[in-house]
Amino acid sequence: MKPVEVTDANFDTEVLKSDKPVLVDFWAVWCGPCKMIAPAVEEIAKEYDGKLKVGKLDVDNNQQVSMKFGIRSIPTLLIFKSGRVVDQLVGAVPKRTLVEKITKHLN
Repeated sequence: MKPVEVTDANFDTEVLKSDKPVLVDFWAVWCGPCKMIAPAVEEIAKEYDGKLKVGKLDVDNNQQVSMKFGIRSIPTLLIFKSGRVVDQLVGAVPKRTLVEKITKHLN
C-alpha cells in the first residue's frame, strides 16, 4: 500500500473522517530532509496497511491545511485519530522513532 496523496480538497475525507489513525507527512519537493524520511514513510504505509492510513501532503500546493495546523518547518509528521492531532514529529527522524509514536495510537 502506498501513501495516499492528501490535498486541501480531500483532507477532511482522507484524514479527519478516517476510521483509522492517520499519519500525515507534510513535505515539499525541494526539501532534502523530506526525501530522507520518504522511504521510511513508504515502508510504514506497507507494514501498517489495514491498521493505519498514511498520507503525504505537499505544503507548496496545499497551503490551507498547512496553515490550519501551523506547519512551519518540514518535514512535519502529524498523527490524527478521530479527527484530531494526537502526536507530531518534526524533522527527519529515524523510522524507529516514527514506529514508536505510531504504535501508541493504534488500537
